[in-house]
Amino acid sequence: MLPKKKTTNQKSLFLTLEDMLDQRHPLYILAHKVNWQDFEDAFTLYYCEDTGRPAKPIRLLVGLLILKRLRNVSDESIVEQWSENIYYQHFCGEKEFLPDFPCEASELAHFRHRIGKSGIELILKESIRINGNDGNEQNASIDTTVQNKNITFPTDNKLHRKIIDKCKKIAKREGLPIRQSYNRILKNLEVNQRFRNYSNNKLKAQKADKQVKTIAGRLVRELERNLLPNSIYLPDIEIFKRILGQQKE
Repeated sequence: MLPKKKTTNQKSLFLTLEDMLDQRHPLYILAHKVNWQDFEDAFTLYYCEDTGRPAKPIRLLVGLLILKRLRNVSDESIVEQWSENIYYQHFCGEKEFLPDFPCEASELAHFRHRIGKSGIELILKESIRINGNDGNEQNASIDTTVQNKNITFPTDNKLHRKIIDKCKKIAKREGLPIRQSYNRILKNLEVNQRFRNYSNNKLKAQKADKQVKTIAGRLVRELERNLLPNSIYLPDIEIFKRILGQQKE
């Protein structure tokens, strides 16, 4: 079935950008929920009234930063998309459609530097107010699934080095003698373990792993001999011995 022909007659000579939008669109609804005046009052202080080149509107720059986070794109991409999307332009306060770029992508970086950490926190607070319970941060739901975590991949070598560090700390705390600290040897072994994915260094890294495990075992046995029979660190020694015993060569 062929589609019906649509009339393209202009409805009004003074048709605004807002009149062409679907009021049920999420960006249209969000644009009327954001309290833009708060940003105007807070960020006007960072501009001089009568010196320098006229700056871009504050709502435009704040709106671009919000859209950048909503769409998870770069500064360059959001500036390019803005010139193609009428909802983006309405969200940033435009009354008519503009086919040109709103600003250079570098201006967003300059604006972030201008408003600083407090300005970014103000934008985040407004986002929480809209999505939460009127700015109550206790009710904010934040998804950190894809956020970078300060976690490293666990390996046997890292566990052995933790045992070595723990043994040294116990010996220092209890004033126990240690025959050798192995600091220089461990530093050299760390260099051999660094590029284990290269074929030329694989055997060297495996040999270094075994040496680190051997050093950990030596320190654990030496610490066990020097500790008192009723020492509170004996359970830790048993855990170290069990870990070293369960690790495969």
